[in-house]
Order: sequence, then structure tokens, then C-alpha cells
Amino acid sequence: MSENAKAALELYKQRIGKSDGYGEWFEVDQDRINKFADATLDHQFIHIDPERSAKLSPYKTTIAHGFLTLSLIVYLQSTIKNPTPEAAKGVMMGVNYGLDKVRFPAPVPVNSKVRAERTLLEAELKAPNTIQLKQKVTVEIEGSDKPACVAESLTRMIYA
Repeated sequence: MSENAKAALELYKQRIGKSDGYGEWFEVDQDRINKFADATLDHQFIHIDPERSAKLSPYKTTIAHGFLTLSLIVYLQSTIKNPTPEAAKGVMMGVNYGLDKVRFPAPVPVNSKVRAERTLLEAELKAPNTIQLKQKVTVEIEGSDKPACVAESLTRMIYA
């Protein structure tokens, strides 16, 4: 095992079950929703047509795609202060490995602000220089009791 990975794994294991805290608020505007619709070819009216959404949607406004909210997790997590910066020593790269569970309990209305909270669930060695982190990421909507997204995110940290 790489010495950097070994030291990091011990640090991560001490953080299991603990929240890393909250990131910064980020506004999801109509332009971002429209660009995501174009990128994914998902042009359902509830995302891109404010007038029709006001009349026909139960939300009475456009809403972000669930997968747009999910895709923002990478950015939203980057705004959370790293509680163990020393675990990054020797990291060559981090790779999004996948997701174990994703739910979208509430829609994100246009112009809402969202932020992430992250809790480390697992840390395990996958190769002599690779640690896999399983983190629960909760995307909150400002002023809402329900989160927009709750995901178990898998990241592989590859060490020198």
C-alpha cells in the first residue's frame, strides 16, 4: 500500500459517520435549466416553458431536471470545507466511480438556491494506491423542509 494512501485511509476512517458540514448556496436559474435541457435533449415543458408550467404544472413554475440537480453535486461538494486536508497529500486524481442510491424527494423550482451537506459513510482500500469513499450527499433547497436530492456518491482517490 502507498504510504500516502495508508495515512489517508486512517484519517478517513476517523471521519466515518460524521458530517463535513454545508457548502455554499448556488442559484439554479432558467438559463442553466435550458442549457441542461439542450445538453440532454430533455425538453419537457415543466423544465423549459414558464407559461405552460404556470398553467399546467402542479409546481406552477419551471423546475430543474432531477439529473441537473444530481450533476451539481460535484460542484456543490467542492464548496464544502475539507475537514481532513492532510488526507489529500499525494492524491494524483479523484474519480467519480458511481452512485449506490439516489432519490429526488422534492423538485427544485427555478431561481431556487441549493447547497450540499456531506457525510462520509465508508472508506475502503480498493488497490494499493486507491481509496474508495462512499459519501451521503444531501442537496438542500433554501426555505424547503424536504431535500432536492439525497445520493450515496462513490469517489475513488488515487494516490502517488
